[in-house]
Amino acid sequence: MDINSRAAILRAQAKSQSADISGRHTRTSWSLPLFASVVCLSFVATFVMAAPEPVSTASASVATLAPVERVEVQSLTVAEGFVNKVSHDKLAVKEIIVEPVISAAPAAGTPDPGTAQAIALSMLTARGMGAAEYNCLVSLWNRESGWNVYAHNASSGAYGIPQSLPGNKMASAGADWQTNPATQITWGLGYIQGRYGTPCGAWAHSESNGWY
Repeated sequence: MDINSRAAILRAQAKSQSADISGRHTRTSWSLPLFASVVCLSFVATFVMAAPEPVSTASASVATLAPVERVEVQSLTVAEGFVNKVSHDKLAVKEIIVEPVISAAPAAGTPDPGTAQAIALSMLTARGMGAAEYNCLVSLWNRESGWNVYAHNASSGAYGIPQSLPGNKMASAGADWQTNPATQITWGLGYIQGRYGTPCGAWAHSESNGWY
């Protein structure tokens, strides 16, 4: 073999070795970054799967709300100084109505013996009523008739001390209802008791409404 042929063979072997070395270097250059990427992705996936599920703020707020307690309330209705209604209601407060309390009637003093007012005081005492009720009765019938046994209201037809309407209603207390103050007072006290309870009850109504 001549020198030139041998040199050609050596050059071919050198090229072949250089290609092998170049290929090994190429495989090394891309495999390491790929491995690092796979490791990073695995770490991220593990973190995401292990992370706790977020809790809704609205749900947490609702869970901490305390139950509303139902409260029972009472309301009063007051009329003419007396409590006449007590009601119970749930979660509601009713209006409280207060009417002015009528002031006591002025003192009437001691009546003259034999007068209509003296007869009335005697009848009230027999019924267990004191001076306060007598004062109310005197004021009431002063307004109605001035304690005149013959008092007559031409426009309404009311008659007598208690101003019975019509006057002949007093016949249930006696046939002499037109002239006898005792008969008229007996009927008048019965009427007051049945409608207002006491003379002061009738006086309070008269003060508020102008009639009884």
